[in-house]
Amino acid sequence: MGSDDRAKLMDSLKANRRSARGRSASAPDRAQATSPKRRVFDFKELPQVKQLQMHRAAADMMGIENPFFRPHDGLAAGTSFIGGNNYDNFASYNYLGLNGHPKVNAAAKEAIERFGTSVSASRIVAGERPFHGELEAALARIHGVEAAIVMVSGHATNVTTIGHLMHKGDLVLTDSYVHNSIAEGVRLSGATRMNFPHDDLDALEKMLADHRHKFERVLIAVEGLYSMDGDFPDLKRIVKLKQSYDAWLMVDEAHSIGVLGETGHGISEHFGIDPTEVEIWMGTLSKTFSSCGGYIAGSKVLCDYLKVSAPGFVFSVGLSAALAGSAIASAEILEQEPERVTRLQKNGSLFLKLAKEAGLNTGPSTGYAVIPVIVGDSAGAATLSNRLLAKGINALPIIFPAVPEKSARIRFFITSEHTEEQIVRAVETTAAELDAMRDDGTAVDRLIKAAR
Repeated sequence: MGSDDRAKLMDSLKANRRSARGRSASAPDRAQATSPKRRVFDFKELPQVKQLQMHRAAADMMGIENPFFRPHDGLAAGTSFIGGNNYDNFASYNYLGLNGHPKVNAAAKEAIERFGTSVSASRIVAGERPFHGELEAALARIHGVEAAIVMVSGHATNVTTIGHLMHKGDLVLTDSYVHNSIAEGVRLSGATRMNFPHDDLDALEKMLADHRHKFERVLIAVEGLYSMDGDFPDLKRIVKLKQSYDAWLMVDEAHSIGVLGETGHGISEHFGIDPTEVEIWMGTLSKTFSSCGGYIAGSKVLCDYLKVSAPGFVFSVGLSAALAGSAIASAEILEQEPERVTRLQKNGSLFLKLAKEAGLNTGPSTGYAVIPVIVGDSAGAATLSNRLLAKGINALPIIFPAVPEKSARIRFFITSEHTEEQIVRAVETTAAELDAMRDDGTAVDRLIKAAR
């Protein structure tokens, strides 16, 4: 970056930013007056793109390498190859180490040999195959409910299910930390959405008392294990609340199935709750089940209805043979080898214990698979991630807007395959690098130094 560009950047950072509304309001008039007709729009003109480029330029000035989208050269498990080098890997959802498991790989290969690489159509048209029903039966069994329906995307599963079941005149009460897919589903539905503060069930109860009578249907949406903080809600109390106020409950178990409960059957097993008391269980296939896709589990009536009416299922291709085969095999191993869950929980507990002893800020994490180390600003989180990589540890930052700017963090995903030595090294290295960064000053200090 040249000196002129650097000066312009610093001026831009110091100046008061005009609102996006003001920019968008004045842009059409200028375009009509001065811009000739053009063949294609240049997306560099979008205010959002300009802001992103400004952030990237500031990171370049501070010498922060982009920590995202580094290609892994092979299987991402407890270790991973990046750029030809082997790293301790804490950036994988491979919670039970089933991705790459010989039985899982063999099942995927066998499914391809018999059914090919695609079912070529939506299941309702001509894409139904025996493995779809087999996988859905396995998921229903693990969740302890009547039925399940599998879709090709975890994100789309929440969007289409909530968007289809809820309507204008309904209310959806969501924990403020729920996944984007839940928020998008509510937006699509046209229902009213109200957030209650994260894990504040007193606030949820007050919202139900104040607003339940104003709406036809009310859905409460929470997660079984929150992917940013690694904590989970008091499901027993939430079930009682939804029953008292005649509401529906949806639990997103993307990160809790295979992780919580003595045998990994999720948050209902953890609390000893009858899973049929929850209307909608949601999960993904990309984590514990080492595949790709999403699913809804619940009553047979619900799943049968979604199969013939939910747009994200009816108008989307069915799950491919390889993905279904690998998920079926993973489900079987989960049920046959509960010791994997025990190892995972032991590893997570060890990491959390050592991190707290080292003075690291792990937020409300309970030590089940997801453990953040909260750094503060986004630049600091990205810097720490790069410093860890230089020490042989792959752990990625979570930055604004995924989390508030002052809550940027490194997120460690623990698996059953991590060794005690890897966990000890990760905690000790993180603490040491954080201390070294504090000696270097804040992100603002580093930016000012870079601009001189």
